[in-house]
Amino acid sequence: MIYQFWKPAVPVLCAMLLSSCDEPSSHADTHLALEQSLQSLMDTTMSSDDTIPGVIVHVEAPGIDFSWSGASGVVDRESRTALSGRHPVRLASQTKTFVAAAVLRLREKGLLDLDGPISSYLDESYLEVLQRDAYDTDQITVRHLLTHTSGIFDFAITDEYLQRVLGEPEKRWTRLEQLRGAIEWGEPYGEPGAVFAYSDTGYILLGEIVEKLTGLSLGAALRELLRFERLGIRSTWQESVEPKPPGALDRAHQYMGEVDTHSIDPSFDLFGGGGLAGTMSDLAVFMRSLFTGAVYDQAGTTEVMLTTIDGVSAGPPYQGMPQVPGRYRMGIEVDRIQGMTGYYRGGFWGTYAVYFPELDLAVATAVNQQNSSAGMHLTSQTIALVADAIRSN
Repeated sequence: MIYQFWKPAVPVLCAMLLSSCDEPSSHADTHLALEQSLQSLMDTTMSSDDTIPGVIVHVEAPGIDFSWSGASGVVDRESRTALSGRHPVRLASQTKTFVAAAVLRLREKGLLDLDGPISSYLDESYLEVLQRDAYDTDQITVRHLLTHTSGIFDFAITDEYLQRVLGEPEKRWTRLEQLRGAIEWGEPYGEPGAVFAYSDTGYILLGEIVEKLTGLSLGAALRELLRFERLGIRSTWQESVEPKPPGALDRAHQYMGEVDTHSIDPSFDLFGGGGLAGTMSDLAVFMRSLFTGAVYDQAGTTEVMLTTIDGVSAGPPYQGMPQVPGRYRMGIEVDRIQGMTGYYRGGFWGTYAVYFPELDLAVATAVNQQNSSAGMHLTSQTIALVADAIRSN
């Protein structure tokens, strides 16, 4: 899913959240003040909106030697078990960043050409479905899928799909069924390369390409290609396809209004557009690793990830919001956030992640209530607090 992400942050007054605005005398003093401020911010977020069961924040700020997770609230409304910073959640569209990075790793290995047609990489069963709706699979490229410029209709935004998911929560979906939904429930957005229109359909096709080229399940391929073990990513997995990693806590519940979505079969968002469950710590570490040379073999691959297809028009509004060509690159978005260049993603169930090269700062947050404005507010204020601490040292 896509989001209209940060507006300029709400100003954060140091006196509201820190006991003193004086420059801390050491990193230890900075850490203590920052931890207290972030915990206060989470608690205030919770108290300001009684529809939110819980929130999680993780910060990676190596410049002040600060790596910290915190939480406020509960794992679920029934048990009232305290939520911790170590609880994983469904990452939803954050998965797209991992998938895009895996595709670029396949490119580094010489197994894939970004400008190659998808007809070269997909099985005939997928090509036949696409061609049924006049999609030209010889003209749609991998690059088009990565940048949401393929013109392929998004099955995930339709009322038909949402009603079926909520009405049949135990249904085990397949990737091919979702692709058929894209054909049956909507028309192409436009010609390949001519229109920017966010599409989960494109990313489930990328997930299929990754699986076909590696011979692995998507989760296993991401783990291997993206070097999870070396990065210290130990509590992120493809839900229901892989076992929960040893030591990982049970996944926190995530809500859509009053509806607890915990028991909805993960296959409704499993195949590349979403599918990963993980902690905010893992998510922040991965976001930072993309920009610090820890994921790719070739120095120029990060720059490739940050390219898009220029000159395209905007597709129809997405979930009531205008689509903005150029902001979305390959699995990641870029914008000016609080006066800095920020690379970010949002996830449908209330997760946010952002990295700022200027400060070497990564922030990941989760609010376990779908479509709550509190998530963006929490993230913006977290950024402001940590940025202030970094600049003060």
